Order: sequence, then C-alpha cells, then structure tokens
Amino acid sequence: MDVDNHIEKKIDGLNRLSRNLWWTWNQDAQDLFEDLSPRAWQNLYHNAVAVLHELSDQELSARLRDTELSDRVESVLLQFENYLDDSDTWAVSNAKDLTENPVAYFSAEFGFHESLPIAAGGLGMLAGDHAKSASDLGLGFIGISLFYRQGYFQQSINKDNWQTEYYSLLDPNNLPLDPLLNDEGEPVICEVEIANESVKFRVWIVNVGRCSVYLIDADLETNKQHFRDLTKCVYGGDNETRIMQEILLGVGGVRLLRRLGISPSIFHMNEGHAAFLVLELIREKIEIGNSFQEAFQEAKNQCLFTTHTPVPAGHDRFTPELMDSAARHFCDQLKVSLDELLALGRIDPLNSNEDFCMTVLALKASRAANGVSELHGVVSREMWSSLYPNNLASEVPIGHITNGIHLIGWMKGTARKYWRHKLERVRSNSDWSKEFVKSDFWALAEDSSFISDEEIWSLRYRLRRELIEFSRRRLHVEDKIGNKFITFDNFLNPDALTIGFARRFATYKRAPLIFEHYESLVRMVKDISQPVQFIFAGKAHPRDNEGKELIQKIIHLSKHSDLKSHLVFLENYDVHVARQMVSGCDVWLNNPRRPLEASGTSGMKTTVHGCLNMSILDGWWREGFDGTNGFAIGGDTNLQDGEEQDRIDSENLYNVLCNEVVPCFYDRDVNGIPRAWIAKIRRAMATLAVEYDTTRMVRDYTNTYYLNK
Repeated sequence: MDVDNHIEKKIDGLNRLSRNLWWTWNQDAQDLFEDLSPRAWQNLYHNAVAVLHELSDQELSARLRDTELSDRVESVLLQFENYLDDSDTWAVSNAKDLTENPVAYFSAEFGFHESLPIAAGGLGMLAGDHAKSASDLGLGFIGISLFYRQGYFQQSINKDNWQTEYYSLLDPNNLPLDPLLNDEGEPVICEVEIANESVKFRVWIVNVGRCSVYLIDADLETNKQHFRDLTKCVYGGDNETRIMQEILLGVGGVRLLRRLGISPSIFHMNEGHAAFLVLELIREKIEIGNSFQEAFQEAKNQCLFTTHTPVPAGHDRFTPELMDSAARHFCDQLKVSLDELLALGRIDPLNSNEDFCMTVLALKASRAANGVSELHGVVSREMWSSLYPNNLASEVPIGHITNGIHLIGWMKGTARKYWRHKLERVRSNSDWSKEFVKSDFWALAEDSSFISDEEIWSLRYRLRRELIEFSRRRLHVEDKIGNKFITFDNFLNPDALTIGFARRFATYKRAPLIFEHYESLVRMVKDISQPVQFIFAGKAHPRDNEGKELIQKIIHLSKHSDLKSHLVFLENYDVHVARQMVSGCDVWLNNPRRPLEASGTSGMKTTVHGCLNMSILDGWWREGFDGTNGFAIGGDTNLQDGEEQDRIDSENLYNVLCNEVVPCFYDRDVNGIPRAWIAKIRRAMATLAVEYDTTRMVRDYTNTYYLNK
C-alpha cells in the first residue's frame, strides 16, 4: 500500500475511534490520545475528539511517519476492530434472540465519561455502565435519552461558601457523538405532540462499543423556544418542563425506533421518566384495530420497569391540571376520557384529587418490575403495596437485581495498567478485558504468591499520592487555600488514613454526620502518630437549598476550624473527580439514612483500587459486607424516628472509625506493613469486584427479564 494512503487510512481510523466510547475503557487507546497532545488531553478534559481537532492533518500525517507511533496506532485500531467484530461473545451463546430484536433501554440521562457531560449523577452513570457491559457481552441493546446542550450544571463555590451554578453550551461537533442522517446526508427529523402542538426533533448517536445510544434533540429553529429548551439541561425547569421532557423522551423514543425500523423485544424503563412510552405503544395498537384493553395488555407484555428510589420526591407526579394542558392529546389518541387517562397513573383510580404518578403508570403497564438491591426490593414492595390490595407486601410483584459498575471503565489508569501487568504474568495470551470480569482472576488477590502485601501497600501509597496531588492542584487552581505555595503543598498528608465522601448532596445521604462528634474528631485528625484526613466532594440540586447548606457547613469547617488542612472539599464533582477519589482514598464513607439508599454504586468503584468501604448496611453494602471485607456502621435495622436514628448512627460511625478502622490501618509490623488491613483489601477484591460489576448485572437482567416472557 502507498505510504500516504496507509497514513490516511490510520487518520480515518483514529477519527472513527475517537467517536466510539470504547476508548474510554481501553488504556492503550487513552494513552495514545494523551501522547498525541498531553496538554490538550488535560485541558480538553480527556476528550479524544477534541484532541484530534487540535492536530492539523499536516501534523498528524507527519507524526504517523514515525514507526513507533504508527505501530501503536495500528495496534489500537486492530484491538478496536477485533472488539467490534468479535463473534464469540456471551450473547451469541446465551441471548441470540436479542440480536434482531434488541433491548430498548430508556433513561432520562446517560453518563459515560467526563468528555460527554450530559448526566446528573448515579442514575445516568448506571445507564452508561449498563450500555458498556451490554456491548462487552455482545447484547442487542439500544439506548434512548435526551441530548442536553448545556448538560448538567457546573458547580462554583462563592465567598460565602455557597454553591452557585453555571452552564456551558456543548458543541456536538467537538463531542464523541455523530448526527443521525438520512440517505441524502440530512438530519433525520421526527416529531411528537406536546400540549396539542407538534414538536420536531433531531437525533445524535453515541457509539458505545457495539451498542448505540440515541439522544433526542429538540433545539430546532422550527420549534417554539419553550420546546427548544426541553433539551437544554438535565432536570432543569419546573414540573411543566419535566412533563414535556418526559413526553419527548417516551413517545419520541418509540417513534424514533419505528423510524429506524427497530422492533425491540422489550422496552426497559430506567425509572419512571420514560413511562409515557407505554401510551405510545397503546396508541399504535389501537390504530390497527385493537380495543384499549387489548392494546394495554399487549403493551404491558413488552415493558420492564426498574425503580431506583424509595424517596417519595424521586417519583414524578403531575397535577390533573398539568396533565390536562400538556398531555390531553393522549385522550384523543387512546380514545379515553381525561379521567380514564389519569386513572392509569393513580393508585386509587377513582380519587379525583390524586396526582398522576409516572411510577404508578410504569408499574401498572409493565409485565415485570424490580428494585436495585435486595433491601430496595423489600422496601419497594412495601412502598407500592397499595397498588396490589389483594397481595401481602411480600407478594407484591416487584423483584430485585442489584446494581453494578463497569469495572474496567471505572478503573483509574494507574490501577488498570497495574492489574493488566499482573494478569499478563499469569495468563499471557488472555484477553485482559474479558479476564478482568471473571471471579477466578480476582480470587488471586488472596494469593500472596500472585501479589504480596508489600506490593498492595505500594499500590495504595501510589494511588493515595496521586489523589493528594490532584487535590492540591485542584485547590490551588480554585484558590481556596490562599496563594502561598508552601501552604498549598502542605495540605493533606500522604501518610494519613484518607477517608472519602463524594456523591449527590441530598439530605438523606447525611454528608456531615461524621462531624457530630466534632471535638473527638479534631483530636483524632491531629494525632501525629495516627493521623486521619477527609476529602469531600459533591453537588446539590440547584433547587435543593438544604443540600447546599450541608455543602456550606463542610466547606466552612475545612477553612475556619481546627480541621483545616485535614479536611478539604473539591469543587465541581464529576466523573473525573470521582475516579480520582474512589482510587486514592483508603476508606469510602457512606452513611445514608437507612433504607433510603436504593443501591448506591460509588463504593463498588473503590474495590479494585484497594479502598475499603465503611458504610451503613443499606443498598448494595447490606449484601456485599461479610464481616471481613470492609466495615459496617450499625446493624441490619432502622428506626421510624429519623432524629433518633441519626443520633445512633453518628455514635456507631464514630465508634467504628475510632475502634476498628484507625487501629487496623495503623497496626503495622516491623516493616511498616498493615497486614490485617491488607487482608481486608484482599478479601474485598475477591468477594466484591466481580459480584458488583455490570457484566453480572446485565446477565441477570437478560436471564431474568429480557428473555423471560
């Protein structure tokens, strides 16, 4: 092949690769993009598309004449093509029926990577991880969501330590996504009815390995401004905006699939936001001559619903008046009265004062439903038992599949390279991306001949150091500690037990609980022989002033108390910050008010980095904790009295920290190695890494629900 043509082919390959998020969980690909322009990689937030835009064709062509770089590009592109073309996937043997009729997975948000900031938090990250593992397994899978042109808000802390929000307009041309075009090269345009008006939308495609996620975009000049703003930002606006977004997502998503000629085997609703899709399925069937009851039952047979929260505020409810103004067109389409339409979303169909609930609609119109942990399944059955008055709470038809995380995707590069090197020493010819999700590999963590205590401790020091230096840089840039370098450089101690807390600042997550024992905590962090330090991060919803007050309190303590330099708050929490924290902390603190944490996933991301969980026995940790692989705060019970529960939990938290965590971490042998602590790390890796991976989770969904009709 001509040299110039060969180089041009590689440039085309790099551009194609940059627009497929497979590179976000392939270390060789990430290293390649970083090496093309290290500064652009950092400044452009690890965005492969943007990095390539920084390099002219002239520069890229010249550099690809270097044999070493050219070989690296060829190797990565070969890995990519082999991944896409792999015919020996789990789904080929176990879920072949889903190839032609895939799962249609609807979610109001998808979180993939910091380069595509269109998700608000845990729900979106779970959806993104679901898509990644579906790709790894070769599963027939289509994602449907909205393209938020301003994404989720950016967080800034003002001089009063109060969270403020700002938004940045995203440029699709500089993001890892492609426009959906017709045969003439023009954008595919679909439409839906909202509030008796026609709303048009275009579509963007996110390539996630072998899978595609379609993002609906209503920002078209032909639409009125308030309709254009429906895809402006995640969870923005009031209830009127919300109901219109949800019509766009549910109905628009179904119409898009029909336009593409895709006939899903199942419509999986990830939370109630997409439940209006049920009404569109019913409309289709009425249109071909079915009665409403026949159409409803056929639609129900096609739908699966996953609920993600036991918190009442997490279930969207719309007044009859709002339903009348925004959704009355459904009455004409379904040939029902407004009261009959409202009854679909009411626990008591005859209660004219009851609001329309999206979760109720989803439960009524799905052939199966599930919570996202064992305890959440129990709570959900109790929470929605009034929908099933003839059933005992234990018999309510809501099951559970415990959440997971995309293991390789959440590994920090340092850990990913480390474990890959370890794998190659024992299984040199294996596909490391497949081996990493096998329990027999992580079982080796308990084998000292595979990895010694000294090696684990060395890895922990390296990851802790990386987190501390990241935090120092972040604080310095934010100018939160003054501009004296010596002060900046002394913040946080690489030898200290480092405890992390990072998540959405909802009040039930009780971020400041540890500070209830303030005086004792001060003595603990200032203990020169056994120092302890805390790193916090997180965002409160823009309308959640109580959550903002919690952030303000913690930041005030970090700047104006005896905890200064031992406690820091990192602004603008996102995927990148999360990855630094789950890898670098020694302990991951989770203390929600039980049983309000449906699952939680942040603690799952810590395991392969050697970080241990210290958590209330809620959500996934109630299942994961075995007494040897981390620390439990309190027991397997909860009180009705919230204040009393807070008091007891704060006591238990401090006691576990003081009597178990700190002594174990600082119990060192003559070589300075905490043998008992490392034994817990080994146990956590062996028992948690694979069990709480989305590979297991997606297999469970496939076997339990996707294939079971």
